[in-house]
This record gives sequence, C-alpha cells and structure tokens, in this order.
Amino acid sequence: PKTDIVFLKVHKSASSTVMNILFRFGETHNLTFAFPIGGGNQLFYPQHFLARFVQGFSPRRPRRFNILCHHMRFLQSEVQKVVSHSAIYFSILRNPVQLMESSFAYYKGTSAFSRAHSLEEFLSQPYRYYNPADSDSHYARNLMTFDFGFNPDGEVSVKRVQLMLKAIEASFDLLLISEYFDESMVLLKKMLCWDLDSIISFPLNIRDSRTKFPLSNTIVEKIKEWNRLDWEIYTHFNRTFWERIDRDFGRERMQQEVNALRERRAELARTCLQGMGSVAPKDIKDSSLRPLQHGNAKILGYNLKQGLDKETELMCRRLVTPELQYSSALYKKQFAQKPP
Repeated sequence: PKTDIVFLKVHKSASSTVMNILFRFGETHNLTFAFPIGGGNQLFYPQHFLARFVQGFSPRRPRRFNILCHHMRFLQSEVQKVVSHSAIYFSILRNPVQLMESSFAYYKGTSAFSRAHSLEEFLSQPYRYYNPADSDSHYARNLMTFDFGFNPDGEVSVKRVQLMLKAIEASFDLLLISEYFDESMVLLKKMLCWDLDSIISFPLNIRDSRTKFPLSNTIVEKIKEWNRLDWEIYTHFNRTFWERIDRDFGRERMQQEVNALRERRAELARTCLQGMGSVAPKDIKDSSLRPLQHGNAKILGYNLKQGLDKETELMCRRLVTPELQYSSALYKKQFAQKPP
C-alpha cells in the first residue's frame, strides 16, 4: 500500500469525506501528517502553500511527512519540500453549478455573498457584490481554479485554459469526481493499492437537503458562465475520469467493484449507526461527534449504536468523527509532549 500522499482538499467537493479516509488510514498505519502550525485546520489558506506553514518543518533539516491533506492553495514547488518525491498526488472536483450553490449557503458571511439575498440576485449583477480585491472573494468565483493555485479572475482564452489543464495533469496522478464518488473510491483504491475497508466511508460535512434549492436553467447557465474556468477544469477531467475507467476497468467490472463497496458500506452502517443514516445537528447525542455548523448550511452527523464492543466502537467512531475533532486528536497524538 502507498503511504506517501498529497491530497488537494478542494472546498465543498466531498473532500471532508476523503480526508476522513486519509485520517483513518494514517492513524491505523502510524503515519505522519503535515499539520498546520498550531494544529489549525487550514495551511494558512488562502495564501499559496509554503513549507514553513507545516508544524515541525525546518529548512535546515527538511523532514518528510507521509500525508498532506489539510486545506491549502496548491503550490507544488513548496509541497515537494515536505513530502517524499514518490508521493501520489490526487484531488477531487465537483460540478461548478452545485459547487456554487453549496458555497453560497456555506460561505454566506463572505463579502461577496453577504449582501445578496439569493444566488439569483448575486448572479444578476455579480460585480455589484463581487470585488476581486477582497481577501475572501475566491469563495464566490472559480473556487476550484483558485484552490489549484491559479488566478480565478484570469481571462478564459483557449491557450490559457490549455496551459492550466496541462499544469494540473503534470502535477496530479488522479482527479476524482464527487458526483461519482464510489467510482472515484474504486480508482483511488487501485492507485494506492489499499484494501476495501480503507476506502469505505460515510458521507461527512453534508448539508441537510431541506436547505438546498433547485436551480432554473437560466441560473445554471449563469453559474457556468461566471465560473468558466472551473467549468473547463471540470468537463475536461470528468471526461478523462471515464476514459480511465474504460481503460483500466471497463464499465462492467467497475460496476461490480462499486456494488461491493456499497454492500460493505451498508453492512458497516448496520453495525455502527443508530437508524442507518445521518441526523440533524440537534439530534446528535454525543457532542464530540457534532460537526461544525457554518453559514446558512445545516451540517448533518451521526449517532453510534450503544453497546458495541471496544474494537468495533473504535472503528465506528473513526468513521463518523467530524474533520475538526479528528484532526485535532491526531495532532495531539503526533505532537504529544514527550516526557523529559
């Protein structure tokens, strides 16, 4: 199994669920994580990543970490200073239409979104609300482009788009697609040579569907136009994603693998969860399993079954622990004060 991994955690793209997979694998295999200094949950985002943002990194005695997966704005030359040269790089993309709808709810407090009453209103005159100079403007336009390290306000010329896609292809071994999460996990499992249980997960940091609204065709087109660079990235890598499946698996074998993954997930849900699925934040009985609530989004979580044996309880708890709690527990473990 591969143990040196860089995951570019793109915002609002099922990336918290992927992070949980990496946390669990790292914890069970005693791997080291490149944590932000002081144990925060972002590597000084939205600045471009620098090696010195990582706790325990020193240019004089460079130290390699196994897994880099906290939010960052990608800059490969700096990333290479903290991970091994053979590290596997991957990221995840989401349809920019749903991404924008999700961002509008989740980042409602940002300067671009706070004064617009609805996404429709924002898109009718985006420059009335959006100022590229604002420090949080990246949440409102071409968020994936920004996370990959590029300029979200750059012109959309064929040449520029081609250069951007080539740069991403040169840096990353695999780009997952959040709409095809299970197929993505099968590809990831193959590339990392991991077993099935290592890539099983329950969806984390997901929004209550009652806070989601259907979008009209007009809005959909406006979102694509406003996030043109993201749209170009997404459509290109969605295509290469399926080309890879056809080349490495074939649709039939992929479907068998996806079925096996879903069966195992359902089995774990029966073992671990009260009521099989996610619940509203107010219904989460164990406060340590309550996810951070943000903006206008209601973020769901889970209740574990009572009376599990110790080993099963630990496995189940790892599967449903929200990102911030899990990250800080691993940070404390990795940087435990050694007795003098």
